[in-house]
Amino acid sequence: MSETTSRVVEFDDAGLGVWSDEETFEVTRDRIAEYAAATNDPIAAHRDGEVASPIFAIVPVFDAMMVPVIDVAPMDIFGRVLHGEQDFHFHRPIRPGEKLTARARAVGYTGRDNGSSITIHIETRDDAGELVNEQYLTAFFRNIDAGKIVGEAAPGHKFPEELRGVDPVAEVSQHIDHDQTFRYAPASGDPVPLHLDEQVAKDAGLPGIIAHGLCTMAFASWAVLTTVGGSDVHRLKRFAVRFAKMVFPGDDLTTRIWQVKSENGSTTYAFETSRGEDVVLSDGLAEIAD
Repeated sequence: MSETTSRVVEFDDAGLGVWSDEETFEVTRDRIAEYAAATNDPIAAHRDGEVASPIFAIVPVFDAMMVPVIDVAPMDIFGRVLHGEQDFHFHRPIRPGEKLTARARAVGYTGRDNGSSITIHIETRDDAGELVNEQYLTAFFRNIDAGKIVGEAAPGHKFPEELRGVDPVAEVSQHIDHDQTFRYAPASGDPVPLHLDEQVAKDAGLPGIIAHGLCTMAFASWAVLTTVGGSDVHRLKRFAVRFAKMVFPGDDLTTRIWQVKSENGSTTYAFETSRGEDVVLSDGLAEIAD
């Protein structure tokens, strides 16, 4: 079978809607500050551990978020899974001293000739049982065809193409440090060796270690917050991206932000993060309370 030939695989519909076991996480000021430093976040409240930066929300759910994939997809293709998209819906920021509980479930999948995706819905709640945030993770299997569409897809966040001819309202230059992945891995709890071991990365066909996609997403989040969000994480209601291309240590990035609309007390922005002409984060969407 060639790399471009799709393999037809049957997904298990009975795995949809099944919640994972709950995972608990105790939030500390030091961990919040470590994550901010590991993502070069310039916002003082994040770096001082007073309140978590938005993408820190991935840390309490890390152990739960991929578990539902194996309820739906066969284990023999799990090694092919890619992180396609991530969409955060914030009810409020995460604060130090909290004990959070996370759980996840697969809610639907889409099968196509060039690949299939599974939508994972994740909840994070506090000790009182109140929602802190919800997340939608899209797990993508390249060259796997599940053959049908079942259940729910993640909420949409396509870039409005009519903005292509419009100047962005903000543009932020950013740099991925050469030691970025070694700082991000412990701060996030993501030990995947593709981000830490040159030989493992090269054995996987990569030119070298790659940056964590969620680290690049965190870079985009502070670019948006510092330019159009008053550096106030309390105002951020939604933040979503598609992971379009890999990012490498030493890369110079540019995040460009466009205003889309204002209504019901909030403003929606579209954004992209690029390395030169290559878009590495596409279909970016941010909703910020006015």
